[in-house]
Amino acid sequence: MGRVEYWNDPNAPKANSLVPACGTVTVDETGRILMQCRRDTGQWALPMGKMEIGETPSQCAVRETEEETGIRVEPVGILGIYSDPGHIVAYTDGEVRQEYEVMLIARPVSGQPEANDEASDVRWVEPGELRTLDIHPTQWRQLNDYLEGRHPHVD
Repeated sequence: MGRVEYWNDPNAPKANSLVPACGTVTVDETGRILMQCRRDTGQWALPMGKMEIGETPSQCAVRETEEETGIRVEPVGILGIYSDPGHIVAYTDGEVRQEYEVMLIARPVSGQPEANDEASDVRWVEPGELRTLDIHPTQWRQLNDYLEGRHPHVD
């Protein structure tokens, strides 16, 4: 399913859903950050996805990170709650979501980065290399909050 992200864009479509999503800023022992290149947008992003009924935000973040990157993680803190009504994600099936993301800080416990149905590339990225990647501004907001020690962030 394709998607288009809008941030404070007056031409963005109106949201018709609000779906909790959870993800991680996963940092290894050397300070590298786990990133994935999304197949649907071609941009680099932190792993995250839709929370399922019956799971906690931590369980969702762990599941989504492993599904999207091949890395099993352990949450160690909260980065923040991001719920900016100006961040809209429009899907090709007609769903238009307002952002609601719970982002955790995590450490890897097992696995190797691997491409999959959702990510064309997955890798550990040095913080200084992030600027060389095509990353959506809303992802930069989260990355900058982590890198600059501004957490927990609450919208």
